[in-house]
This record gives sequence, C-alpha cells and structure tokens, in this order.
Amino acid sequence: MLRYLTRRIIQAIPTLFGVTIISFLLMSLAPGGFVRLAFGENPNIRPNQREALEARMGLNDSLPVQYIRWLTGDDWMRWDTDGDNVADHAVLIPLDADGDGVNEPPGEDRGLLRLDFGDSFSKKRPVITLIGEKVGATLELGITALLVSILIGLPIGIMAAVSKGSWFDNVSRVLSVVVSAIPTFWLGLMLILIFSITLKNGDGRPFLPMTGRCSSSAIGGCPPIFLRLEYMIMPIIVLASGGVAVFSRFMRASMLDVINQDYIRTARSKGLSGRTVWFKHAARNALIPIATFMGPAILGVLGGAVITETVFTWPGMGRFGIEALFGKDYPVVMAITMIGAISTILGFILSDILYAIIDPRIRFS
Repeated sequence: MLRYLTRRIIQAIPTLFGVTIISFLLMSLAPGGFVRLAFGENPNIRPNQREALEARMGLNDSLPVQYIRWLTGDDWMRWDTDGDNVADHAVLIPLDADGDGVNEPPGEDRGLLRLDFGDSFSKKRPVITLIGEKVGATLELGITALLVSILIGLPIGIMAAVSKGSWFDNVSRVLSVVVSAIPTFWLGLMLILIFSITLKNGDGRPFLPMTGRCSSSAIGGCPPIFLRLEYMIMPIIVLASGGVAVFSRFMRASMLDVINQDYIRTARSKGLSGRTVWFKHAARNALIPIATFMGPAILGVLGGAVITETVFTWPGMGRFGIEALFGKDYPVVMAITMIGAISTILGFILSDILYAIIDPRIRFS
C-alpha cells in the first residue's frame, strides 16, 4: 500500500508541473500587464518609470526565466555577498535590471514551491496569509456539507434499492433529478427569499440570517459552530443538495447490482434480518463503486462553495477567489488555482485509499 501511494504521488508530480505551466502562460497572456494591474492607472507614473518597474519586476525577461522565478523564487538568482545591499552575483537575472547604473538588491521572492505566492495586488499583503484567513471558513462549510451529503444520500440510495418500484423509490429518483437540475445560485436565492425575507420571528427578525458566517457584532471573531448553527443552515442545504442527489442515485444503482448476488441470497436464506443483510453485507460491497468519486467529490464541494459563498456572503476562499478574479488580482487567482489542482490530485489518491478500506481483498502491488 505504501509503495503504491508513493508511486501515485511521484506520478502526480508531472501533472502538477503541467498545471503550473498552463496557469503561468494564461497569467502571462492576461491583458493589461502586471505593472498596470499592480499599480493601476496612476497618472504620476511616467512611461519610463513603468518600464523601469517592469524591468525591476523581471517582466522584460524571457517567459522561461519568469516561470522559473515564479516557481522557485529569485532569492537564489541574485544575492548580496558583502552585505552592502547590492547584488554581487546573479544567475539568469541581470545585476542591473532596469539600466539605471545600480545593481539591484537581492531577491526576496521564495517561489511557489516554497508556498510563496507573492503579494496581492489589491490587499498589498502576502497571498498565503490571506488564504490562511479564508480557508477555515471554506473547510467548515465544505466538510459539513460533504458529511450531510453522505449521511443522507447513502441511506436514501440503499432504501430506494431495497424497495425498488415503491413510492419511496419513485419519489427519491424524481427528486434527485429535480435537485440536480436546480441551479445552485437560484436555490440559494429562493431560500433567502423564504426563510430570511418572508418568514419572521416573533420579534420581527428574519427566521434565518440572510448572509454572513456569524453576527457582525461578534467580538474576537466568530464563536464555535454550535453557537451559530442558524448561519450555516441555508448554505449547507444549498451546498449539500447536489451531493445528496448524486450519492443517492449512485448508491441505488450500485445496491441493485449487489442485492442480486449469490452471497446475498445465501445470507437471507440463513435467516439474517433484512437490516443486517442490506446494511452490513450488501451496502459495504455497494460502496466500492462509490469510492470512485468519493475523493473528487471533496473538490466538487469546494468548487460549489464558490457560488454558495458568493450568494450568502460567506467569508471563504470561494468568494475570495471570485473577488480576485473580477479585480484581476492574479497572484490570488494563481494561488487558488494551484490549491485546486493539488486538491484534485489528493482527491483521486484518497479514492484509491478508500478502495482498500472498504474492500480488504483489494491489494496494491
């Protein structure tokens, strides 16, 4: 098992580097230029000053050099050996990049491989710091929604397969199709209209909070989850609805294939109760196909959080990424893109691990 996981991680490295190359090329082809995006249309910056800034930022270098700098940083490319704050040695980067007759100071960027995504254009702060402030809210919403999807979707699929052709089976199938077809943003807006605008408490306040992660009057950050559950109900419903529909449909199809196997008939003939047969013997084997998309489902939940967080003004990475995209804050966009790529790779590896957990007969050589 350990050898297999090691091999999969090594195989994922070229994929990850491929994503970095494509993402960097898309970023480099973005209209406007980095200097204009970083400093805006400042009338006080003359054309020759813009050219000097571009040279200092290394934008006049070739794309391969810019890519290497973005990936590995520039602190190893240009450094100061005598402590006079002037670069004495350079690799790939000219000592006097902007042509003003003075060698540039040592580089400070540590690069993507060392989790240095640069500074945000709009916030003027390190991107990794900003993401660290947002990732907790996204994980809180995403993990809770995924657990709700599994705990509700799988039992529905099992019961629908066991009672094939019954009213429960027909209703669950119709509802799963309907829920899957409903746009996420529309469902969120309808829930806000019903539970926040139409329905009111006795004191005239909304039945459920319309937006936010906690009360704006909270001091010292948001309290624990159990003290602000009302803020999570609607976002969880929106984010988990699609997962419930998908898990229930796949679990039903997998169970229908399993319950006709010989060992299920043997278990029933031995007098085992229906609950033991369905949930202990059949369900475990039916979960094996579910493991195929269990890992990628994590990324799907995080991807759905982009819309959900925007609708409910949830202060997570999804909303942060949308704001950065519209604001052309490309360092933030690039960081979230890379986090998504890494999450996808880890999701597929997680699926393989779940195979071995669910079915001990599976062995990886």
